Amino acid sequence: LEKNEELKSVLLQESPWVREAASETERRQRIALLFDLNKLASEQSAALKKLGDMQNSNGSWPWFPGMPDSRYITQHIVTGLGHLTALKVIDPLKDNAILYKLSMALQYLDTTMRADFEKIKKQDKDYQKNNHLGYEDMQYLYARSYFLTTHPLEKDMDELLRYYKAQSAKYWNTQNNYMKGMMALYLNRYGDQKTALLIMRSLKETALHNEETGMYWRDNQSSWYWFQAPIETQALLIEAFDEVSHDMQSVEEMKVWLLKQKQTQDWKTTRATTEAIYALLLRGTSLLASDKQVDITLGDEKVNPYKEGGIQPEAGTGYFKTSWDASAIIPQMGKVTVTNPNPTVAWGAMYWQYFEQLDKITPAQTPLSLSKKLFHEMDTPTGPVIEPITENAILKVGDRVVVRIELRSDRNMEYLHLKDMRASAFEPVKVLSGYRYQGGLGYYESTLDASTNFFISYLPKGTFVFEYKLTATQKGEFSNGITSIQCMYAPEFSSHSEGIRIRVQ
Repeated sequence: LEKNEELKSVLLQESPWVREAASETERRQRIALLFDLNKLASEQSAALKKLGDMQNSNGSWPWFPGMPDSRYITQHIVTGLGHLTALKVIDPLKDNAILYKLSMALQYLDTTMRADFEKIKKQDKDYQKNNHLGYEDMQYLYARSYFLTTHPLEKDMDELLRYYKAQSAKYWNTQNNYMKGMMALYLNRYGDQKTALLIMRSLKETALHNEETGMYWRDNQSSWYWFQAPIETQALLIEAFDEVSHDMQSVEEMKVWLLKQKQTQDWKTTRATTEAIYALLLRGTSLLASDKQVDITLGDEKVNPYKEGGIQPEAGTGYFKTSWDASAIIPQMGKVTVTNPNPTVAWGAMYWQYFEQLDKITPAQTPLSLSKKLFHEMDTPTGPVIEPITENAILKVGDRVVVRIELRSDRNMEYLHLKDMRASAFEPVKVLSGYRYQGGLGYYESTLDASTNFFISYLPKGTFVFEYKLTATQKGEFSNGITSIQCMYAPEFSSHSEGIRIRVQ
């Protein structure tokens, strides 16, 4: 939020997100601590000790100390230990404390699963034909599959395993993508490669591909349940495409989508962040393996990342910034060539800032698009009606005007600033700023002398309409200006409407 303030249409201090920016700055500063190996080792040891202290005597974990056993939390922790083992961060066989805690947890889960299976057999005589595959059952089979070598299943689990493998093979096509990915992974590890590959084929056939946003699924949307989380779903599917179908092209495309979510929003939870990092680091081409700079040419001029006066390339990210004065800009610089020598994806943005008469501005189409219309509101015997205000329309002092702004977005975004300019002939009906909710969208509305500003914390993909009322107070011909919107996280995501003129008698 603090980067590139000169490119943004509102100062950070004028927005309601100053506190978020402060915490973001603190997070950036704390990144330096991640390179202190001694501190890392100490933190890891303390975290594992805290985890061990929270474990109940029966091997389970609660959500918080003092709360009852949680099968979901226990399976989530076991999965996390499986990820750490796969990344070679820990080795349970070489650490007796971890091995003991892990063994207790797996014994608890095996016992719980066995008891549930016996209950199903008693309560349903046709259990072989009916669907008894629950979300936590699939989570168990996935978490358990990480430790088949170090902690093989007991012989009395053979019938249970056969049953749930058969259930998975029969009912996989009724599950969402998160569960399909889990199924493909654990079926592949339990020896049913045929069904696992069938699931992966289905997932690939239903995927969407976009050059900018990569590979993703239309139904990968946020919801209230853990098994419908979009970031975690994409991370797990990356693991599945790598391990089951060995499809490296799809893996790289899916990583692009995962990173694009971080470009215009924030990964919301520690769970989402850790799952995403696990997928990005473990699977496909290493994003941190190469630090070669991208070659950029403007016309005949090659961009120098180390140019004096600019921001020098950052270690790790490779981020740099450079600029040109107005006198140095020539038409040939409009032709830009970018060459990426690295096998991984790279992002950049180029901005051209200039002055123009408000009436001559034409609409800009980007992933964000805006259209603005003015309407004359009149009272009739059947109630108020509105008519569009055209170029030839003439208003009178005292007339009510309805401003209608239509906003479209092709992706989810966070922290957007929408600024609607207002002709000096108009005065707003509502002058008090505050939080509003309209058309399925919550935002903070701030009324200033020459504009009305909307601060949107979260903008889901879709189309939204904003309306507010004005009153004509001055005679003359005026420019009503434009409406503009910009993502504060990524200022390259911006758009504006065309300029409008109005006449008041």
